Amino acid sequence: MSCYLAYHCIQCGADHEPAAIVMRCASCGFGALDIKLDLKAAQAHLDPLALGDDPSLWRYGPLLPVDVPTGPSSPLTTVGGTPLFAAPRASERLGLGPIWLKDDGRLPSGSLKDRASAVVVARAIELGIDRVATASTGNAGVALAAMAGAAGLRASVFVPASAPAAKIAQLGIFGAELFLVDGNYDDAFRLCEQACETLGWYSRNTGRNPFTVEGKKTVSYEICEQLTREAADTKNDAPWRAPDRIFVSVGDGNIITGVHKGLRDLLELGWIDRMPKLMGVQADGSAAIAHAFDAGTEIIEPVRAQTLADSIAADNPSDGLRALRAATETGGRYLKVSDQAIVDAIRQLGRDAAVFAEPAAAAAYAGLEKWAASDNSNPDETIVVLITGNGLKDVPAAQRATCAPDAITPTLAALQERLQQTKESA
Repeated sequence: MSCYLAYHCIQCGADHEPAAIVMRCASCGFGALDIKLDLKAAQAHLDPLALGDDPSLWRYGPLLPVDVPTGPSSPLTTVGGTPLFAAPRASERLGLGPIWLKDDGRLPSGSLKDRASAVVVARAIELGIDRVATASTGNAGVALAAMAGAAGLRASVFVPASAPAAKIAQLGIFGAELFLVDGNYDDAFRLCEQACETLGWYSRNTGRNPFTVEGKKTVSYEICEQLTREAADTKNDAPWRAPDRIFVSVGDGNIITGVHKGLRDLLELGWIDRMPKLMGVQADGSAAIAHAFDAGTEIIEPVRAQTLADSIAADNPSDGLRALRAATETGGRYLKVSDQAIVDAIRQLGRDAAVFAEPAAAAAYAGLEKWAASDNSNPDETIVVLITGNGLKDVPAAQRATCAPDAITPTLAALQERLQQTKESA
């Protein structure tokens, strides 16, 4: 059952009929929309300590604004349930308390954005729509192509021509109708929105379709539920345990918005007893939200995004205001990291915790490293770092983090010579 009540405008507070297809507030004309749920009604159908055997995000069905998909198991019905695991080597190296990694790079298409696409596709099915469109630097489009294909829907994806080749290949494999745009993400976004308005396609775009946040918020549910199981010896005044901080890579802002929404749900339900501080991390070359945070304003000025972390490159973040508030309202903050720090974090994540992250995902870890080196870090806190995408999506970026040695001849003498060289250079 769904406990979906209405669309709710974050600017003017107006509510709109839940059955309609609405992307912007019709009252004020520009406000972004949240999904309003009847959490008290949902709570009557859920026991936080006995949610059943389904490991997917659909285990939280009453807290979602769509009905749980039925039928044979498919990528659409199995999204979620990614591991949360400790990184003790990182804790020791950085002089911090427990560090946990939530690895959403293990979802079907390799990124957290499968969560959003699963819920959006479920909504499209309920509306009787057979074509869903999105603009993407790769991951959102790949996720939509995978989920739409699994449900028998068509996916139209607008991607900058500069997107990583692996992501473009994924789009082809999953059967998307692909439009390579000679421009950046914002150009692709504008064209996609024009196509949806003119041709009647259903937009999955972040910052437009409020159902994307509803999918992404489930990562917060999983973090707190899993942390409770993993740290069961810790005294807690609520059924689930919340971490003290969550580090999140931020581009257009929709993921951290979803993380915040999920935590707000849990706090209102009484399933956690405190709100974690949300730490948004942006690349130096794409830091419009971080600039606003540093300036103490809610006016987000566009930038000319330049970063190797394509998945968090955004000139004018489409969900910037809610993303900014996710940090300010939780006592968190924004951090800016260089592309070199991101590359270094790809390598360090692999060595600390055997996680292979794409650049955008590694940015969150680079933010943790920067915060750990500051005077603001606290060794008594429990920290979660959200890993949003798999490194196989952008192998050339990973190759910048390391280098393959020259080949040796297949002789013991050559091996011994190489070992001596390695010893001398250590």
